[in-house]
Amino acid sequence: MARILIAGAGVGGLAVAHRLRRQLPAEHEIVVVDQSPVHIFWPSLLWLMTGTREERQVQRPLSALKERNITVVNAPITALDPAEKSIVAGDTRWTGDALVIALGAALEPKVVPGLADEAGNFYTVAGAQSVWELLHTIDQGRIVVLISRIPFKCPAAPYEAAMLIDGVLRKHRRRERVSVELFAAEPAPMGVAGQQVSQSVITALAERGIAYHPNHVVSRVDSGGHRLEFSDGAAVHYDLLAYVPPHQVPSVVAEGGLAPAGGWVEVNRETMETSFPNVFAIGDVTGIMLALGKPLPKAGVFAHRQGEVVADLIARRLTGIATSAIFDGMGECFIEMGRGIAGFARGNFYAEPTPTIHAYKPGRHWHAGKIAFERHWWSQWW
Repeated sequence: MARILIAGAGVGGLAVAHRLRRQLPAEHEIVVVDQSPVHIFWPSLLWLMTGTREERQVQRPLSALKERNITVVNAPITALDPAEKSIVAGDTRWTGDALVIALGAALEPKVVPGLADEAGNFYTVAGAQSVWELLHTIDQGRIVVLISRIPFKCPAAPYEAAMLIDGVLRKHRRRERVSVELFAAEPAPMGVAGQQVSQSVITALAERGIAYHPNHVVSRVDSGGHRLEFSDGAAVHYDLLAYVPPHQVPSVVAEGGLAPAGGWVEVNRETMETSFPNVFAIGDVTGIMLALGKPLPKAGVFAHRQGEVVADLIARRLTGIATSAIFDGMGECFIEMGRGIAGFARGNFYAEPTPTIHAYKPGRHWHAGKIAFERHWWSQWW
């Protein structure tokens, strides 16, 4: 009997667990370790933030995995030993025959002085709810959507947030009294996807009257005074702040020797295996440099596909069943634009010399497609 340890129960971790369970005989143990008792479907937080979802609709209990013969450990991971393929969770050390690191990126608002004092971190359930509490009552003033640092997961999300906020205000006939602005630490939206995609997002913002301010790195937040200060000396007042916090590699991953200081886990970009045999890393915790000199974006679509590849490779090594599975850099993304409209982009991020990405014409069918994907996500495992 073999034991496979999966650190993290996000999109990637669940993809590994479920695919392995389908491929391996029942005597092989699959263990998922996560400090949270629930799986959050992160793309739905944008809808939670704008009042079209409730908390119960964006998360499900991990305990349901036990019905599929997957062991669930709800405890914080305090140590990783890749050489031993072991995890310390709570008071227990777990050792496996293979280890998959799927812990994502740690959200660290405290990196920016004063940012943690603001509740509007819409990359969390509580933060998304906080934004909605203010958004559905604000009658005048300025709403700022802030990208505090790069990189961050789901490159489209803050731009979607701004357009969804615009849609809510227009629906309730308050838009003329409330301005919406987006301040970004990056030079352009979704830059790795290419100029066509970037420009389409910039155009969509402009069509909605959303002021876009690229290359603005926030240096300090005065929560009491509702004021943002930027590294270039500029400052802006806000009445509602919805923000993307700084992302960092989880400290337990760095302490385990899997990532350099200030960096991310390095992997074989096709197999997702680290320098330690039978130790894999997938999703937002990794850093994969592309030919154009920028990293592969942190996105759930990649974590999902990487997880399936890793599951196939582990299953092959345990059973001898042949597989040609590799992660090929293909990915896609819905782009919510508010009021029932969405865009869609798809392509090969491993293409050289630059990714080949096509942005499709926005429409209601893409919004319906994202809703259908959300339903599929829940129905396939819960």
